[in-house]
Amino acid sequence: MAKKKKRFRIQKFFYSLRYRIGEYCLRGFVFLLPLTPRPWLARLTSLGARLTFAILWKYRRRMEENLSLAMREEFPSLEKRKSVVWKAWRNFARGMCETTCSVYHSKEEILSAIGIQGEEHLQSALKQGKGVIALSAHLGNFTMIGPRLAACGYPFSAVVKQPKDQRFARLIDEYRGRVGVKTISAKPRREAARQILKALRRNEVVLMVADEFKSGGVEVEFLGRTASAPRGPVTLALRAGASVVPMFLTRDQEDRLTLHIWPEIDFVKSGDLQQDVNSNVALFTQELESMVRRYPDQWNWLGFHRDGRRLRGEIGVSKFADSVERGPTSL
Repeated sequence: MAKKKKRFRIQKFFYSLRYRIGEYCLRGFVFLLPLTPRPWLARLTSLGARLTFAILWKYRRRMEENLSLAMREEFPSLEKRKSVVWKAWRNFARGMCETTCSVYHSKEEILSAIGIQGEEHLQSALKQGKGVIALSAHLGNFTMIGPRLAACGYPFSAVVKQPKDQRFARLIDEYRGRVGVKTISAKPRREAARQILKALRRNEVVLMVADEFKSGGVEVEFLGRTASAPRGPVTLALRAGASVVPMFLTRDQEDRLTLHIWPEIDFVKSGDLQQDVNSNVALFTQELESMVRRYPDQWNWLGFHRDGRRLRGEIGVSKFADSVERGPTSL
């Protein structure tokens, strides 16, 4: 018993130490940003992407597995799939750097750095006065959707899965607040639902990233697999009468960022609540799939649950994993 308590204390210490290291590294990075020439910052971001791509090989392998399972037909070559994963990883690193830099940018600088297409769809949805759920995915620089819309003057909140360490979570919330983004913690769920409904009743925009395919949701088809999609965006939209507007912030070949806002989704309403939830979750998933297929090298391939089943073909996770190098992939 004493050994278990001692082991628990040691594990707790190292868990806390990991967050403290992360906190001070982030604070230092933010502090040094204004003093760092832009060319140096670009090189450091590239170096950081390559180092983490090599070191965090478990995450990289999971991305490779998901890509193989989901889009093997589009990318039959193993080397091509690895290339797409590397591009997605690099784009994510750039996005994190851009998001961190935004804490020092004025509204005018954010507006000039990120173009926007389809803003009229958001304005039309807000005219209904019941709030808007911004439906998005871990695609492109999704963390800059909030700063871009907040810079336009839209009241904006983001539903976020917070780190377990409260001190680190408060630091991230503070940085979001600097660029006009309010944080709604995804847990506890009841409190999250209450905060989301309050924001919608104030006719605000609430971002929900809906490509976390895990157990407990509605089973749908996504990229040729069955996956458990979250029902939260649908149930909250139905309850509040809010509009659901898909939006994604992507990067083009010239490294320019653009926020794409699509028309409001027309809900399926049959009168059977459970059936409507299932039908609309599937509809939302189709919207996400459309953008993922359009920008596969900008999606972070960590969203599938390990138990997701393949709809076409017979390849499984374990079979692909055997073909992937166990060590860091060469760059």
